[in-house]
Amino acid sequence: MLEKVDLSLTLDKDQYEREILEAQYKLVILQQQARQAGIPLAIMYEGWDAGGKGGSILRITQKLDPRGYRVWPVGAPNEVEREHDYLWRFWTRMPEKGGIAIFDRSWYGRVLVERVEGLAKPQEWKRAYDEIRHFEETLVDNGTVLIKFWMHISKDEQLRRFKEREADPFKQWKIGPDDWRNREKWDQYLTAAEEMFEKTDTKKCPWHIVAAESKHYARVKTATIVVKALEDAVKSRAGDAQPSQTAGG
Repeated sequence: MLEKVDLSLTLDKDQYEREILEAQYKLVILQQQARQAGIPLAIMYEGWDAGGKGGSILRITQKLDPRGYRVWPVGAPNEVEREHDYLWRFWTRMPEKGGIAIFDRSWYGRVLVERVEGLAKPQEWKRAYDEIRHFEETLVDNGTVLIKFWMHISKDEQLRRFKEREADPFKQWKIGPDDWRNREKWDQYLTAAEEMFEKTDTKKCPWHIVAAESKHYARVKTATIVVKALEDAVKSRAGDAQPSQTAGG
């Protein structure tokens, strides 16, 4: 799937500023409508290191009521979390009715980093595809709007961004030895990602693979997808709330 992504997609600065502001305005309104309707929203980000996950999250949340959302940066599980099934820490962080939870990395670590780095046994990460599908479908069946993003960039663009981060004192915290080590295993992560898409891209819970070579394009694209998903959910909930017509009514 990734080789088919058109990484040349871009937006000029004026178009970007106009469209991102329009999307943010809609999100402010939709956040309130979803809260009133009791619709939970879960957004999760995967993708290459330096793929623009943080920048996209910032633009989506920038104008929102901060009381209504949580951003969960996902790293290695802590001591308590390791005593539970790997999905436990995500179940406990899912949004309440009307709330928003955003995951910077996710439960897909089981079939990505844990697979590539040998942190999960083959039988564990192979079994995880079924577990993840069931997990996600359970969320959706219970009313959660689930959006899955993969932020896709080229290997050359990743190298450019890594070097840019190392040279910028304000961005040096974003780059470390793990990033360079993961880059050396690009092909292994690519294989893992492609199998992940094949096994977990479902009608109920589809993947949105975002061309992120242009940060402007990626930020507008992700915000637009969130707007559309929430609009559809709010309209559907409003339709469900309409009183049914009877023969004598």
